[in-house]
Amino acid sequence: MKEILVIGASGGIGSALSKALEARGTRVTGLSRSVDGLDVTDEASVDRHLGALERTFDGILVTTGALEIDGAEPEKTIKAVTARAMADQFAVNAIGPALILRHAQRLLPREGRSVMAVLTARVGSIGDNRIGGWTSYRAAKAAANQIVHTTAIELARTHAEAICVALHPGTVATPFTEKYLGRHPSVPPDEAAQNMLAVLDGLTAEDTGGFFDWAGKRVVW
Repeated sequence: MKEILVIGASGGIGSALSKALEARGTRVTGLSRSVDGLDVTDEASVDRHLGALERTFDGILVTTGALEIDGAEPEKTIKAVTARAMADQFAVNAIGPALILRHAQRLLPREGRSVMAVLTARVGSIGDNRIGGWTSYRAAKAAANQIVHTTAIELARTHAEAICVALHPGTVATPFTEKYLGRHPSVPPDEAAQNMLAVLDGLTAEDTGGFFDWAGKRVVW
């Protein structure tokens, strides 16, 4: 039986991914802040929870993230940036995944195919940014993409068949996004989960270090 670790398992996307995996017969180990007390912004919390795991996983999905933190909405202009809001974005969306990824070599098997995916966002793409705005969120997600790419390079030295990627889930209708959907098409979490699992199923070791969207297309850095 395949075994997958889902970080952020109580969130809208994390919960949907967990259910979709379990429906396949996959054994899912879930960790989240609301259920288990895992705080990805707290280094000691991450090390305590992940350090307590004594087995390896065929896959690790990092589904944590935040768009609005402590009432700070995405900025419409660089003039609205504050140090606090930007630091909060980096703590959740970049540093958090980095603290998790530093456990990757121990939690993934050295032999055989394994997948490590971090949910980032297309707005973290520098090449795709044509309208500006959302400075803090964009920058944090761009940093997360760099962290994933760097980890993939290092992981390949010891885990030849491991796949480590950044994944854009699309616009998913969750409490995370409900204020910002507007005219943008969205999909329910269960559909997004199926889309992402289909992408992950099709990846090979040659794809490690890449940035993919929900349809399996590469996203420009």
